[in-house]
Amino acid sequence: MLSTKHGYRMGVPAVALSELYDGCRKAVEQRGGEVIFRSPLRALRIAEAKLIGVTFDGNREEFADAFVLALPHQVLFDLLPDSVKQSSPAFTGLDKITDAPITGVHFWFDRHVMSEPFISLLDTTTQWIFNKSALYSASNGSSPSAAAITRASNTQYLQLVISASYDLLQKPRQDIINLCLGEIRHALPAARDANLLKATVIKESAATFSPQPGVDRWRPKQETSIAGLFLAGDWTATGWPATMEGAVRSGYLAAEAVLRAAGASRQFLQPDLKPDGLSALWAKS
Repeated sequence: MLSTKHGYRMGVPAVALSELYDGCRKAVEQRGGEVIFRSPLRALRIAEAKLIGVTFDGNREEFADAFVLALPHQVLFDLLPDSVKQSSPAFTGLDKITDAPITGVHFWFDRHVMSEPFISLLDTTTQWIFNKSALYSASNGSSPSAAAITRASNTQYLQLVISASYDLLQKPRQDIINLCLGEIRHALPAARDANLLKATVIKESAATFSPQPGVDRWRPKQETSIAGLFLAGDWTATGWPATMEGAVRSGYLAAEAVLRAAGASRQFLQPDLKPDGLSALWAKS
């Protein structure tokens, strides 16, 4: 972020993530692919150091020349045969990667209490506040969910994000609401007289991997020692921490690895922003 004057900029989706991902499904289907939901992977068929097939619920099997497994690291570790985990250094450390929780708190107020698209707080439990009413309005209410959230112009929907929320996992829902509401009213004076119409708390106990010191040595590359087996996920070796952008980078790297193994190398990974100003001088030295 400090290497370039543009490094502070961040993108925030103007639509619900389910709508954002739906475009990916349509792109796959337009190219003759198929997207199947609610079909957990149950087994890997590995023979002679090659992944030749996978088994899903209901004993449905799929065979392919290449598989990209975008699974949580612990799920992948549990699926791998012991012989593979013992023979491949890339897999031995998967169970040493720990998870970090994220808690999302959603508030609906009876009036507008925040004008910025998003802000961050310091020295509080709440870390980020996203003005979802403003962000969804930016998409011109093109989706049903956006229209439903913004249909009443005198109300406002805010989303609070708390990463590494270990202390909140065992807290009751109402305690979390009271804590965050107090911080909101301290940070946003307009919220002090506003009425809270609705509140929702969503806890993801294993939202990301925990970037503890030394964790990079356990993060495997996207291409593995098992032919036909490729990996994707923010926990793989992306060069970035546990972020959505890191997950996207893993997808680019996995696609590059698949094509490289097929003898058709191509680059998808986007280059980092180049250092400028004083940072450029420091980089050269």
